[in-house]
Amino acid sequence: MLYVGLDVHSKRSSICILNCDGKIVKQEQVLGRWPEVIERLRGFGEPMSVCYEASCGYGNIHDRLRPLAWQVTVAHPGQLRLIFKSKKKHDRVDALKLAKLLYLDEVPRVHVPGLDVRGWRKLIEYRQKLLARRVACKNQIRAIIRAQGVAAPRGLWGKKGIAWLKQLELPSGEKLALEMTLDELGEYTVKIARVEKELANIASRHPGVALLRTIPGVGIRTAEAFCAYVDDVRRFASPRQVGSYFGLVPCLDSSAGKDRFGHITGDGPPTVRKLLSEASWMGIRYNPTLRAFFQRVMRGDPDRKKIALVATAHYLCRIMAAMLRTGETWRGSDQPKQEQGAKDGGVPPAVKGLPSGRHQTITALSSDGGPSR
Repeated sequence: MLYVGLDVHSKRSSICILNCDGKIVKQEQVLGRWPEVIERLRGFGEPMSVCYEASCGYGNIHDRLRPLAWQVTVAHPGQLRLIFKSKKKHDRVDALKLAKLLYLDEVPRVHVPGLDVRGWRKLIEYRQKLLARRVACKNQIRAIIRAQGVAAPRGLWGKKGIAWLKQLELPSGEKLALEMTLDELGEYTVKIARVEKELANIASRHPGVALLRTIPGVGIRTAEAFCAYVDDVRRFASPRQVGSYFGLVPCLDSSAGKDRFGHITGDGPPTVRKLLSEASWMGIRYNPTLRAFFQRVMRGDPDRKKIALVATAHYLCRIMAAMLRTGETWRGSDQPKQEQGAKDGGVPPAVKGLPSGRHQTITALSSDGGPSR
């Protein structure tokens, strides 16, 4: 068995190969793109285990290496820096470090979803970028009319508001900027609608999205993002690990029996944290269970509102993970005996059973958590 460490780049890559005794067999650089690296590895003709660092296109490389290698391991970049903190940074050295970690079976692994789930995630992130650009256009329009001392009416982004903006009398320079920004705003609106149509098509084939939407306050955007990034919920030992995966748990500094908690870790995809926070605000308004949890954490202190919101988002994340694991629809914990909670990372009380009159259980979750074909 050969243990191969790859430091992959777009036009140049480094390869380090260790034998079964951990000795360096070969170190070399490959000039060219990824197909040249694959062909070079295919030339060894021995069973091999390959490790490389997650970066842009890591899923594509993983699919190319799967037929060739006995095992393909993708390493977490941030955790690798913690393990190998060194002032010496070189492609050859990085490839050697990856090969050694693979030989010792100490690689901090990254989950590699399937091709369809990777495309699903990419579409979700692309929608977020389009939304950010549309918000920038709206802010630019507001700045133009504010600079002229004009008060904007309510419903500025509706049909009547857009018509009012087009008829607004402004100096020639500001008028041209306003018209071009309005055209850009319309283009982004059309693009977002097109992306959301495709996302809705994907979500309609995933039973987990329909399951999570039974939670009051959770819409299709939050449900689809959660399902796409969780992928297979069984890869997590407990719902608490899902909260840690999305970076909703606090930093911990424990020493001499004293625990010091800081801000949240912020690990994982920020898009899901953003959507979970937005869903938590809606849940606080329309979901008695989440509202009670939020008020209990806030303790009547307005200064703890942000802390309570993040805790509610973490609680909602655990509930959603438990629902995907059990396949049960939402039920509110409106009875005192249900307040027992999810101890030791178990299923939260809100999903331990079915609500009265809603005897529905979704059991058709696909094995990989991705869109069912």
